[in-house]
Amino acid sequence: MSRKSRFRRVDGILLLDKPAGMSSNQALQRVRHLFRAEKAGHTGSLDPLATGLLPVCFGEATKIAGLLLGSRKAYETVARLGRTTDTDDAAGEVLLERPVPPLDDDDIEAALRPLRGPIRQRAPIYSALKQGGERLYAMARKGLPVEAPERDVEVFDLRVIARSPDALRLHVECGSGTYVRSLVRDLGESLGCGAHVSELRRLWVEPFRTPGMVDLETLQAEAADDEERLMAHLLPVADGLAGFPAVDLDAEAARRFAHGQPVAFDASGLAMSDPEAPVVVKADGHRLLGLARAEGGRLLPQRLFHLDGTTAGRLA
Repeated sequence: MSRKSRFRRVDGILLLDKPAGMSSNQALQRVRHLFRAEKAGHTGSLDPLATGLLPVCFGEATKIAGLLLGSRKAYETVARLGRTTDTDDAAGEVLLERPVPPLDDDDIEAALRPLRGPIRQRAPIYSALKQGGERLYAMARKGLPVEAPERDVEVFDLRVIARSPDALRLHVECGSGTYVRSLVRDLGESLGCGAHVSELRRLWVEPFRTPGMVDLETLQAEAADDEERLMAHLLPVADGLAGFPAVDLDAEAARRFAHGQPVAFDASGLAMSDPEAPVVVKADGHRLLGLARAEGGRLLPQRLFHLDGTTAGRLA
């Protein structure tokens, strides 16, 4: 087995700028092989058409992938008016074409307003959700009947940043589970002409509000001849936990917690807007131990991290 094909332990988070035309899983597997990482996962799929931020978690960072999956996200998208497709984006088959009526700012705002805030949204038929244990997109490709589910989502910001006679460029900030394709589809129906996503880029995912993304071409070049620069793209596991309440334990409490035992702590200085939020547990002011649930003056271990003391285990 060559050095390049030998997998190894890698811990950290990569902020990948996913290219268009590649699924999130394809991008994940590509970077996993470039880093020769034993274990990797991403934090929420981007459609093949989409580009932008795809946080990839390696090793111990996979333990926080679910937290990042549920985080607030921002996108820039182009809604192409006058045409609906079966996938609600430019990759699909055209279902219907309609003329685009003259639209002024008031018309567009009236259509956008009901799509903001907590809303009930119907997922696209071509999505990764499951029906009877099978992905909806797989069923749709087989010609099987698909019932796209409705669910509650939240849209924090939805506004036009540029427009032309047949297209609207939108800025979207939304919570977990929101489909931008569904927002564009429903916007088009409200405008009476239909619409689909022709461009989609994910700008950020909390807590990475100003992400320093790296593209595949750069990673491929560095994997070939600059291992040090390649590894420098990895962020510490703890960077993905920024914003969560944190507790620093003394040596004895840290030892017990690291063995999965509940420990007492002083909750007086712990600011928790959400009592269900996990607590980040550290020692020595920076060493990441795990995640806990705070209950009755005790920290109950939920996730333990096994880091080797490198930057991957440090808490900013």
